[in-house]
Amino acid sequence: MSMSDPVITRWAQGFSTSAGLPSHEDGLPAHHPQCLGCGPDNPHGHHLQVWRDGDRVRTRHVFDARHVGAPGIAHGGAVATVLDDLFGFVLYVVGDLAVTRHLEVGYRAPVLLGVPYLLEAGLDRREGRKLFVSARGVDEDGALVVEAQAVFIVVELQHFSRGSRR
Repeated sequence: MSMSDPVITRWAQGFSTSAGLPSHEDGLPAHHPQCLGCGPDNPHGHHLQVWRDGDRVRTRHVFDARHVGAPGIAHGGAVATVLDDLFGFVLYVVGDLAVTRHLEVGYRAPVLLGVPYLLEAGLDRREGRKLFVSARGVDEDGALVVEAQAVFIVVELQHFSRGSRR
C-alpha cells in the first residue's frame, strides 16, 4: 500500500468533506476495507456500521463467540477495539485525520456476548492538535456498561505512509 493507494486517498478525502457525510440511515464509510473495527472485508473484524447523529456518532453492536474473554463475556480488548474504532468515526465529524494517543476504558458491568449494545461517541474539546473524545455504551435497558475517554492527535496524511512499508 502506498500513498497513491486509491483506498487511502478516498478515506482521507472523506475527512475533508465531512460536512456532506450522510446521517443516520445511510451510515458512514468504513475507514478501510480491512479495518479491524469496521472493515467489511476483514474476516476477523467487528464490521461496525456507524451513523452520524448531529455531532455524535453511534453504532449498534453485538459481541459474538470470536470476542470471548470469560465464558459469556466479551474480552476487554475486543470492547476497547470497538470503542477506539468508534472514536475514529468522530474524526469524520471533526474533519481531521488523527491517531489515538491515549485510550482509557472503564467497564461498569460485564459486556455480554449475544447482547445488543448502543455505543455513541463525540468530541468533548479540542486543544490545538489534541482532540479529547468520550464514548459510552448502554444495553437495551439503557444501563451503562462501558465508557471511554481518549486523546487523539491530528496528523498529516503522510503519517500513514509509515504503515505502508513492507
